Amino acid sequence: MTRWSLATLVIASMVGAGVFTTSGFAIADLGNPHWVMLAWLVGGVIAICGAISYGNLTRLLLDNGGEYLFLSRYVHPAAGFIAGWVSFLAGFTGAGALAAITLEAYAMPDEQRPNWLPPGTIAIAATALCTLAHATHTRRGTSGHNLLVAVKLLLIGAFIAISFASINSWTGPPPATPDSSPTVLAFATTVMWISLSYCGFNAAIYVAAEAKQGSSGVAGAMVRAAIGVTLLYLLLNAIFLYGPPIDTIKGQPDIAVIAARYISGDNLANLVRTAIVLALLSSVSSTILAGPRVYAKMAEDGVFPSWFASDVSPPTRSVIMQGIAITVVVCVSSLQPLLAYLGLTLSVCSAAAVSVLLWRRDDVFSIGPGSLTAAWIYVIATAVIAVLAAWHRPAQTIAAVATIASGLLVFAILRALRKRATQDSDPH
Repeated sequence: MTRWSLATLVIASMVGAGVFTTSGFAIADLGNPHWVMLAWLVGGVIAICGAISYGNLTRLLLDNGGEYLFLSRYVHPAAGFIAGWVSFLAGFTGAGALAAITLEAYAMPDEQRPNWLPPGTIAIAATALCTLAHATHTRRGTSGHNLLVAVKLLLIGAFIAISFASINSWTGPPPATPDSSPTVLAFATTVMWISLSYCGFNAAIYVAAEAKQGSSGVAGAMVRAAIGVTLLYLLLNAIFLYGPPIDTIKGQPDIAVIAARYISGDNLANLVRTAIVLALLSSVSSTILAGPRVYAKMAEDGVFPSWFASDVSPPTRSVIMQGIAITVVVCVSSLQPLLAYLGLTLSVCSAAAVSVLLWRRDDVFSIGPGSLTAAWIYVIATAVIAVLAAWHRPAQTIAAVATIASGLLVFAILRALRKRATQDSDPH
C-alpha cells in the first residue's frame, strides 16, 4: 500500500461515527461546551501519544496483525489471542456496526423512513457493498476507498468553511454558573467515549506488511493523521457546540445536522448529512479492509481456524466473515451503549500493546526519551480513564470483562482441540 493509502486508511478509521454523535451525549453529561472541548483536546493528545507509540511498535516488528501480533510475540500467545478476539468483537465488528448504524440514522432519519423499509436495511446494504468491494480485489477496493475518503474530506472542509463564514449566527458559549464543573468521573467517561473517535489512529499497523515505505511510512502516516484529525475534531466540535443553542443538541445523536441547520439552514444541513454518510461509509470500509488481515494472521499462526488463513491479498473468506459479523451486530445493537462499550474495551487493549515498549528495550531495539514519554502518557492516561469510567458506568465494564473472559475461554478450547488433533495424528 502507498503512503497515501495508509493515510486514508487511518483517516477513514478515525473520522467516523464518534465525532458526529459523541458530543450530543457529552454535553448532556458535562453541561458546558468548554468542558466538552477540553475532553476532545485531551483525547487528541492521548491519541497522538498512541500514534507515536504504535510507530515505534512497527520498528520492533513490521507485519500485519496489530495488537494480536505484538502481544502474542512479546507477552504471551493467550494475551495476543485475547487482543485478536477483542479486535474481532469490538475493534472491527463493533466499530463497523456503530458506523453502519449511524450512517443509516443520518441517511434515513426515523421520521422520513417509509413504512415498507425495515430498520437496519441501509446499514446492512452499506456493509454488503463494502464487503463485496474488499473481498474481490485489493487494489480496486483500496482505490475506491481512497476516493471515498478524498470526497468526504472535501465536503467536511466545505462545511467547516461555510460554518465559520456564518459565525455571526452562532449562539456562543452559555453563561458560566458556579456549579457548572463536572465531576471527575463524568469527565473521564466523556473522554472514554471520545477515545473511540480517535481509536483508528493505529489502523495502518493492521496492513503494515503491505506498506511500500516500511516502518517509517506506517509510523509517519499514523502520527500525521492523528495530529490532523485532532485539529479537524476541534474545528468540528467548535461548530457543533457553539453554533446551535445548547438545549437543541443535548443527548442528540445527529448533532452535526442540528448545528448545520441552525447556522445556515437546510442547504448546509443537507451538505453535512452527505459528508457524514460518506464518512461513515468509509469507516465501514476501513474496518472491512483492516480487520480480516488480523484474522488471517491469527489463522496463519494456528490460533484461529485455518479457514481464515490466506496466502494472497485480500483474505476473501475473512472479509466475508467480517461483513457477516457486522451485519449481525447491526441487527441487535443500539447506539449509545455500543459507544461506551467500544471506548472502554478498545482503550484497554491498545494500552496493553503499547506497554510492550515500556519493558522491551535492549541493544537491538531502543526508543528515545520523547517516544518513551509518549508511551508512558498513553498507557497511564488510558488506564486512569478506563478505571474512572468503569466505576462510573459499571454495565459497560461488565461487558468489556465478559469480552476478555470469553476470549480466554475460546483460546483454551482451541488450544485443547489443537493438542488433541496433534495427539491423534501421532502414531506413537
